[in-house]
Amino acid sequence: MALTQFSLMVQGTTSDAGKSTLVAGLCRLLKRQGWSVAPFKSQNMALNSAVTADGGEIGRAQAVQAQACGIEPTVHMNPVLLKPNTDIGAQVIVHGKALADMDACAYHEYKPKVMGVVMHSFHHLQAHYQAVIIEGAGSPAEINLRDRDIANMGFAEVADCPVIIIADIDKGGVFAHLYGTLALLSESEQNRVIGFVINRFRGDITLLQGGLDWLEQTTGKPVLGVLPYLHGLYLEQEDAIAVQQSDRGKFRIVVPCFPRISNHTDFDVLRLHPDVDLIMVPPNQPLPAADLIILPGSKSVQGDLRFLREQGWDAAINRHLRFGGKLIGICGGYQMLGEMLHDPLGLEGAAGSLAGLGLLPIRTTLAAEKQLRRVTGILALGEEKVPVIGYEIHAGVTETPADASQPMTLHCDDAVISDGLFSNDGLIFGTYLHGLFDEPVACNALLRWAGLQTDSAPDMQQLREHGIDRLADCLADHLNMEQFFALLAEWEQQHAN
Repeated sequence: MALTQFSLMVQGTTSDAGKSTLVAGLCRLLKRQGWSVAPFKSQNMALNSAVTADGGEIGRAQAVQAQACGIEPTVHMNPVLLKPNTDIGAQVIVHGKALADMDACAYHEYKPKVMGVVMHSFHHLQAHYQAVIIEGAGSPAEINLRDRDIANMGFAEVADCPVIIIADIDKGGVFAHLYGTLALLSESEQNRVIGFVINRFRGDITLLQGGLDWLEQTTGKPVLGVLPYLHGLYLEQEDAIAVQQSDRGKFRIVVPCFPRISNHTDFDVLRLHPDVDLIMVPPNQPLPAADLIILPGSKSVQGDLRFLREQGWDAAINRHLRFGGKLIGICGGYQMLGEMLHDPLGLEGAAGSLAGLGLLPIRTTLAAEKQLRRVTGILALGEEKVPVIGYEIHAGVTETPADASQPMTLHCDDAVISDGLFSNDGLIFGTYLHGLFDEPVACNALLRWAGLQTDSAPDMQQLREHGIDRLADCLADHLNMEQFFALLAEWEQQHAN
């Protein structure tokens, strides 16, 4: 039978095995081949999220994968998003909207109820696209998470889709990872695994051949491809904060990393800037001398502000300002710059108020309804006006002084929104806009304001496209697509009604 429609799930032996990148690459490769294709991840846990055109919140990886497909992201591509706000609890977002805060036990009890929502979204995508490429979460071999699973084999069993398992050889123990993962699955789960992919290989492939032969003979599953380590690949990370920077410039930008830092992809463009030395400062480390300090977004603003003070970072920020250094606060970081933070509903912990850093004359109150919007607009930097593009994700409602002139005019659908504030001395800037630096003209202007004379800001949209195309090219060269489609066709034939 000719293959006209299919679904395929990519699961990994561990977190960060390469699931997201394999899905993105497959989506772009299939699109090149003429397939209408969409990504899907039933349940995601990440503090790095994206906003859909209709104002829903989903995992960032699915937005990148949608770009690989050449389509707009929708809430159906990631129907359940978990945003951790404590070590044992998270905000549960269903179809793009916050539902409730739940601890791990409460969410475990809730999972059977949300499975209907997950399957509705999956069937919706199946009805509109020829191919749906599904990303698992973590590993299917987590014994403690097998019960009521909606993210890995639990979903695959209900959806009745085939599975590819990917492992990262760069971490070591790749054959143990693949063999062990398969061994821990039930017989029916093992039967739906159609092949393996090995990721991030460097070296002579002939030295790997003995292991590949053993794996195929022992498991009866083919290795569909060994993907090389792609040096310098740029693709937005959903969870792990990238710390590597191949080329460091002289202009130092420091970002304190809170325990609940969110949307750290705001700083990707700065990491890639040839004139910038970006330092993401982990906990228990002092803030080094900097030209510019940026306070990032936070999923738990009061808690992260307390942490900032415990680290002594507030004193370092004040010293930085006394010496004429510049300071930017984005989203939660913007709220921290103000006089007071109010959480009367206890949305991010115990209800109550906390004094902010007192660096901007603003007060913020957390509200039950999140503000989620994609925006475009203009930022006024003195006499210079530059275009900005990005998104807002925040529960805070911020009051600014009646006589304050807000420097940013943003547009969302038919609405016009004023945003942001500069301090009277011009050293401090706060805004709710994520993606603040993504527009090259805006990035250059903000860095000039901070003291760096540059016109070298990278074009992030172009870099994303280049990264996705590199992945697709890699798969075209190193994945056995003939075998890939043959296995899918065989599966579809065996599982036809």
